[in-house]
Amino acid sequence: FPPVSFLSLHHLCLLLPSLPTDATAVRVLLSGDFKVSQAETRPGNDASDQLGAAAMEASLRAHRPAALLIFAFLSLLSVSSSAAQEIQILNAERRIDLSSQVAIVFLTLKVENTGKAAASDVLLAFPPTEAEHLAEVKAQAASGKKRKKTYAHLIVEPTDVPDAPNGAKGFRLALHNPLSPGETTTIEVLYMLTHSMEPFPAEISQSDPQLVYYRDSAYILSPYRIKQQTTFIKTPSTNVQSFSRVEPTNRAGMELKYGPYEDLPAYSYSPVLVHFENNNPFAVVEELVREVEISHWGNLQITEHYTLAHGGAKLKGVFSRVDYQSRPSASGVSSFKNLLARLPPRVHSVYYRDEIGNISSSRLRTDSRKSELEIEPRYPLFGGWKSTFIIGYGLPLEDFLFESTDGKRYLNFTFGCPLSGTVVDKLTLKVVLPEGSKDPSAVIPFPVEEHMETKYSYLDVVGRPVLVLEKKNVVPEHNIPFQVIY
Repeated sequence: FPPVSFLSLHHLCLLLPSLPTDATAVRVLLSGDFKVSQAETRPGNDASDQLGAAAMEASLRAHRPAALLIFAFLSLLSVSSSAAQEIQILNAERRIDLSSQVAIVFLTLKVENTGKAAASDVLLAFPPTEAEHLAEVKAQAASGKKRKKTYAHLIVEPTDVPDAPNGAKGFRLALHNPLSPGETTTIEVLYMLTHSMEPFPAEISQSDPQLVYYRDSAYILSPYRIKQQTTFIKTPSTNVQSFSRVEPTNRAGMELKYGPYEDLPAYSYSPVLVHFENNNPFAVVEELVREVEISHWGNLQITEHYTLAHGGAKLKGVFSRVDYQSRPSASGVSSFKNLLARLPPRVHSVYYRDEIGNISSSRLRTDSRKSELEIEPRYPLFGGWKSTFIIGYGLPLEDFLFESTDGKRYLNFTFGCPLSGTVVDKLTLKVVLPEGSKDPSAVIPFPVEEHMETKYSYLDVVGRPVLVLEKKNVVPEHNIPFQVIY
């Protein structure tokens, strides 16, 4: 049984109130030898000794399964904790890009196996402040040098990280080839954070620039010891009002450098705060409902319901359209008045409307490879303002629906939001299948919530099955193909 530093054998036995806690009982429980000799019992007359030995033997037999279960559980905890300490990070470099409303983080880790057994995975840890805003995590293993580098995609799965601080979220990176003792490998991680920049001040006038806070740590949160690490933070402008210092700290233009820091233990953390100007549009789709309706008569009909908001600093005072139009470079610099929707090629029957009716301020450009729809809401959007509208269009079915050799059909379409540069808080994608379709299933490269509904349309008898896919924290990197098979 491996040693457990935080809990003695005596305390383990106390987890079960009726378990004996003396050394003899512990030895017998672990060995399974229930024949207790009189020499191991308390002194007394022979009759009482025999009765005491029999009673102890019966008690030990009754409690041995529960005790062994506790010992086995704590043994696993000890092994997993020691396994985490057998990996160390020789060098870590983190680059944080704050040029848009989404914080994009590139993390490069040089990992070494310092243990005696091969390691099959590497763990990542995120503090609670980042875990709730985490939109996407990707990882790849790099091998070779410079131009001859090759990359292998790694499977990323949520997991529990041993001894992690409260609220920390962990991910497991599964290595293709186990890392042998003494061997090193380089891992590159890309992750994105939404709503990680907080406007301050929370309210600004029409002519004020938008200032935001970004909170993070100068040290990389990791379950492993890091021999050397450096963090770079890139801001969208040189107007940095203030920033925390954790020496060595340097600033050059739009870039802050924290580190290098040497030989930091696991879960080191030192909070930093950066206050800077960011006038990029904080276009947030609070809710998007996309309906993809399949008709075997040759058409694919798309209907998208948007609830759009400006997630930046709220507008203080009255809005002046005269100032906004006469001084566009100085008035409402953080607002936005148009958006670009990237649609598939060969799109037709496009419309853009809201509850009032058709919105004529739109322009469609198409060619053989893509279609772009530029739209303008009825009014420019400032911080805290919202707009609701609907975009609809048709597509030729032959470009997206295919039939396999076993008679099943599968739809190949794009997940995510067509509007460029937006963040979607909640996306609901409904795939409406023809009436009579059976056994629908979806193939998506990231986790989503699924359930079924039924929709009734013209001349329907039993209704059309609807496969509903839901996901939160959707960013442009989620605009990738998925399949629905039925």
